[in-house]
Amino acid sequence: MGTGTHAGHGHGHAEGHGHGEEDIDWEAMADYIEQEGEMRIPFAEEAAAWLRGLLLEGGCGPEIARRLLDVGSGPGVYTALLAREFPQAEVVAVDGTPALLERARVRAEHEGVGSRVTTLEAQLPEDFGRLGSADVIWTSHVVHHIGDQQAALDALAASLRPGGLLAVVERGLAPRYLPRDLGFGRPGLPARLEALTEDWFSAMRADLPDHTRSVEDWPAMLARAGLTPAGTRSFLTELPAPLGKAARSHLHAKLSRERASFEEELDDEDRRTLDALLDEEAPTGIMHRPDAFYLTATTVHTGRAS
Repeated sequence: MGTGTHAGHGHGHAEGHGHGEEDIDWEAMADYIEQEGEMRIPFAEEAAAWLRGLLLEGGCGPEIARRLLDVGSGPGVYTALLAREFPQAEVVAVDGTPALLERARVRAEHEGVGSRVTTLEAQLPEDFGRLGSADVIWTSHVVHHIGDQQAALDALAASLRPGGLLAVVERGLAPRYLPRDLGFGRPGLPARLEALTEDWFSAMRADLPDHTRSVEDWPAMLARAGLTPAGTRSFLTELPAPLGKAARSHLHAKLSRERASFEEELDDEDRRTLDALLDEEAPTGIMHRPDAFYLTATTVHTGRAS
């Protein structure tokens, strides 16, 4: 498999087409992934500052971070950001989709950090051994695309240099973006879509090669990987109403994907409600509603190598 979802993709996985990992076309989703990552840049900036502080607490200044891996980099939104936040580091964008790695390379050049950003095409879990050693490893919503999540953490931990940090971005809180009662249709559509997403997520996990169920206690899993848990923090991304055009376009794409993915699971009323939200001319559509907002929490779990 490729390294999967990127740039804070979070609970958006059900927005793919079909019900299995093999159905996800990451290249086709590049614009969507990039757009979502850009919306969440403030979170990533806060998280990077926190990681620099954790390095200091561990007795190592951020300047010792000479090599940083962004595992599951996608189009490189966070790769370029991490290169800015760790100016002494070589930053490696790791992904299984060549077209996304090319986007990461172009983005790094555009943001003036191209001389320190390299790319590595890797299919995980098969290619964990090709990652090489690093002082900081950042992996965003990738581990859950690997059947044995504990084995994935074990492999990532094995790549850390002494004193290094592994930052695992997983789950958090799904985005909120519409009121419970839209003024038409049956109230509670956002909650029903979230429930369908959770069912999709469980089915996707169950279909992965070597799928192994485990209690998703990420600090405990990091400890089992031989790391010392260094802290867990959640970071808010909050875009209040009225939303700008870019955020509205992203939500329109999100709802479009959910409308297609959940065609069979939705009842007639919810399908009509989604169609109304997707109407780009109607004042009640997501492109024009004055009450549309964007609020989510992204959780980062960290472990330190001894």
